[in-house]
Amino acid sequence: MKKDIVLSSNNEAKLLYGSHDENLNLIEREFDIQIYARGQTLTIEGSKEAIQQAETVIRELLITIRKGGQIKKHEVLYAVKSIKEKVTDDIHSIYLDRIEVSSKRMYVTPKSKGQKKYVDAIRHNDIVFGIGPAGTGKTYLAMAMAVNALKKQIVSRIILARPAVEAGESLGYLPGDLYEKVNPYLRPLYDALYDMMEVNKVQDYLSRGIIEVVPIAYMRGRTLNNAFIILDEAQNSTREQMKMFLTRLGFDSKAVITGDITQSDLPKGKEGGLKEVINILKGINGINFSFLSGEDVVRHELVQDIIRAYEKYQDPDER
Repeated sequence: MKKDIVLSSNNEAKLLYGSHDENLNLIEREFDIQIYARGQTLTIEGSKEAIQQAETVIRELLITIRKGGQIKKHEVLYAVKSIKEKVTDDIHSIYLDRIEVSSKRMYVTPKSKGQKKYVDAIRHNDIVFGIGPAGTGKTYLAMAMAVNALKKQIVSRIILARPAVEAGESLGYLPGDLYEKVNPYLRPLYDALYDMMEVNKVQDYLSRGIIEVVPIAYMRGRTLNNAFIILDEAQNSTREQMKMFLTRLGFDSKAVITGDITQSDLPKGKEGGLKEVINILKGINGINFSFLSGEDVVRHELVQDIIRAYEKYQDPDER
């Protein structure tokens, strides 16, 4: 069976095909089909079902391109997997959800259905918990939403917090003053900031207190109004710290708490605040729990396989 798809321009074809036709090659391999490009016409050959699925992927990618979206290999791979598994047939709505984060019109976009739901949850709720494994974009997307809110003057400042706990290590035994002790734990937050904003603007905002990066322990006693607050690596917060953090929320503020409940570095026997809070706050209007999974990982495609392998190993019924 054959199916032709006509493209509108050479530039559209270039964006769709990818570097050295890597996008077309990926679609061919995943659906076990052949794709022939002749000028602005694509011809797909294969079984009826495979052609229909490949055509759906290509048309979703074309909608994204025609509306100014960018297509990369991992986005094509997610589109293919989604269509094969019948997870969603509205891929373009995910890739066209653009979060503007800089004056140079730089955008951050969700890369999966789970990430899209997470971003929408942040838009519509004052407190959102983003829970899932590494690489699912929990912190990065929360940071993008915070920067966007600051840019649009929805909030007047961003507060970034993180527990200063790593493999049970105590700050008191680390060398240096307070800043030097906590800075390594806060480095991932700085990295995300510098990825989205101009260096001089980040430094200016930090010096003026418009953006503040602090260990969670130093938030006690504060009330945070008109702020976008992110608590990262929340699985390393104690139950007392979690309650303290959540009660810092003031008027016109929004909080996003991110973490992976399977990766706690708290000392053995110490109660974790993130796992407990799921049961305590479940069902409260205005509070959302977004659970991301290996399907939402946007790092190297092997990372998804690694996460699934660990999940299978840790589940006795799967072994």
